[in-house]
Amino acid sequence: MPFAYFDRLSAAKKRIYLRSDSIEKVEVSPDFSVDCELADIRAALEGEQRAALQKVSQRMMDALAAEFGVPRIKVKVLSVRPSGDWGELHGLYEPGPEGEPAVVSTWMRTVARKQVVAYKTFVRTLLHEFCHHLDYELYQLAETFHTEGFYKREASLFRRLHGLPEPGSGGKS
Repeated sequence: MPFAYFDRLSAAKKRIYLRSDSIEKVEVSPDFSVDCELADIRAALEGEQRAALQKVSQRMMDALAAEFGVPRIKVKVLSVRPSGDWGELHGLYEPGPEGEPAVVSTWMRTVARKQVVAYKTFVRTLLHEFCHHLDYELYQLAETFHTEGFYKREASLFRRLHGLPEPGSGGKS
């Protein structure tokens, strides 16, 4: 079921939206692993080490880009999330100019208390932004929308990287 903004899209954008919505899972090769990177992300967050977090986040995104055969992404890990009357920004995907890599920015601290974000939140944000990259580079979508399929792809990728079973799989990953 399309989200409410679907009705305001042009016919061309509706076709892109529906195509995105139809892709519900991200396939990763069985031997692919970023376990070391995930452990290092957790340690960098716990140690409140922004530079180390940026470095390991870049390593993970490089590994994902290589796995999917898509162009590399530049990762920026910044300190406190930007905010406004619209809420807090967790991550931002910016396609690069021709010949330049896309840029993913993410923030490691909340606005209100300046606390380091939770591990799961940080990793899901990185994967969310990577899924925008896949929309453009792997699926060749002219735009990237937040569809139900998009969120299912993000969740699928998170579960796969953490060795968690898919819903309805009977506990098998």
